[in-house]
Amino acid sequence: MEPSVQTAERGECQDLPYNVFARSCPSRGTLEHVTGRWGSLTLGALHEGTFRFNELRRRVDGVSEKMLSQTLHALERDGLVHREAQPTNPPRVDYTLTPLGREVATRLLTLIHFVEGRMDDVLEARERYDETRAATE
Repeated sequence: MEPSVQTAERGECQDLPYNVFARSCPSRGTLEHVTGRWGSLTLGALHEGTFRFNELRRRVDGVSEKMLSQTLHALERDGLVHREAQPTNPPRVDYTLTPLGREVATRLLTLIHFVEGRMDDVLEARERYDETRAATE
């Protein structure tokens, strides 16, 4: 068995090279980028193909220009999104998933489709919860 990795950069990761449960482990930031509202929706949209910025913004309904820009920068930095700027006038920038990003998006879409498929159960649970809370107040 390989010795545990415990550096300031990787965090106290015990027997794994990375451990998202360790406060200083860099995998925690990537998990946040992937599972945050805009990150997950952006990855899901890009799984459909290549998009220009404004096309992607229309596809991810409700995201502001600033948030989409920040999200794309974070996902690009993590190696999940590829940004290709073409030297045209006006400039054309296309966004697509990298192979790693495609793998992450595929797994993420499994969760998204599961949640969508179980929303009736979630809505019923919310209703029961709200009725119980209202009765006790």
